[in-house]
Formats: sequence, C-alpha cells, structure tokens
Amino acid sequence: MASGTGSIAGGCLAAALLALPCAAGAEELRPYTVSGDAIAESLTGVPGDATRGRKLIVERTNTCILCHSGPFPEEKFQGDLAPNLAGAGSRWSVAQLRLRLVDASRLNPETIMPSYYRIDGLDRVAPNWRGKPILSAEQIEDIVAYLATLRE
Repeated sequence: MASGTGSIAGGCLAAALLALPCAAGAEELRPYTVSGDAIAESLTGVPGDATRGRKLIVERTNTCILCHSGPFPEEKFQGDLAPNLAGAGSRWSVAQLRLRLVDASRLNPETIMPSYYRIDGLDRVAPNWRGKPILSAEQIEDIVAYLATLRE
C-alpha cells in the first residue's frame, strides 16, 4: 500500500525521503502488537528520551517539520500539510502516538505520512531503504516521549 499515491504532496515527500541518510541502519524490526488504534508497549521496553525526540523532530533529515508545524520557534519553514504538533500529547495517548509513527497507514490508508517502522508491503521504496525502517525503535520512542509532553 503506497502512502500519498498520485498526490503532489506524496511525490514531494517521497523525493525528500530519498535524500535521507538511513537513520536506522540494518536494524531488525522488534515485534509489536497493534490493538485498535494504538501500540501499547514500548518498542524498546523502556520510555524514550524527550530531549532527543525534540531534536529528531526539528532535524530536517527526519522530515517531521516538512509536513507538520509545532512549537519550534527557531525553525523557520514548517509544514502545513499535516496536523500541528502543538498539543499532540493532549490529543493522543502515548500508545496512539506510537502507532502513528510506526505505521500511520493502519489508521488512514490514504495518508501521506511515511510508515517510519515498517518494511513490508510498501511500494516505491528507494533501493537504499528496502528492508530497513526509516527510524529505529529508539528513535520512535524518543519522538513519542517528546510528543507526549506537548499539552495545551
């Protein structure tokens, strides 16, 4: 299932992802269980680090602020294609945030958001990315920890 198939935004996102260095390397995916709209258990077995999570979000190489805006006053060009991240911790639980990062297409098959911790069933994957997640389990947990702190 392709995210953003046929959309201009999806094409831009795909082009941006082609330029990314492989953040997760050849990490083997850790097992997880989806229950409803969430993944209850941490992918690493421990909570992430919110400080590292914020840094990952504002780094242009991870593409979060390509589509999202948020409480990042130091970042000039933030996206407006996806929900503002301000208040994300009030809108979604930690478990719901985790699934959105791991595989948002489970919630919305038409989403342009990449599946950051999925490797199977994807179309139009650049050779450098085949068989590798975009983010590591630790990076997912760090981002989840930061997003959970964003309360309105």
